[in-house]
Amino acid sequence: MTVLVGYVPNPFGEAAVTAGVEEARRRGEPVLVVNMSRDDVLADARRADDEQLSRLTRDLAELGLSAEVRRVEEGNDAAEALLAIAAEVDASVVVIGLRHRTPVGKLIMGSVAQRILLDARCPVLAVKPT
Repeated sequence: MTVLVGYVPNPFGEAAVTAGVEEARRRGEPVLVVNMSRDDVLADARRADDEQLSRLTRDLAELGLSAEVRRVEEGNDAAEALLAIAAEVDASVVVIGLRHRTPVGKLIMGSVAQRILLDARCPVLAVKPT
């Protein structure tokens, strides 16, 4: 089993990584950090660059964890991609950062977090930055 972390390069993603590391240590499991970039837009603020992913890889290695950092660049549905990876690696928990959205914002834009919370076959830990 694996602790799966959905990562975006912002404080919400950093909070998810921190919580994912704590879960991995508590459970004695490896951690898989996934960054999803949509392929239907030219610039995606959720896409981590190579330097950010390298830093994450180094930081996780320095913590002595069995860890992998993966970027998914095909597709345009982050929830679907994360749920598919959760099934692929038999995730024991999915850790995501959660930000406040208004009901209208959810209606118009949808909510990746909401879909993961509702559709995941394993527990989901949703965290916010402190």
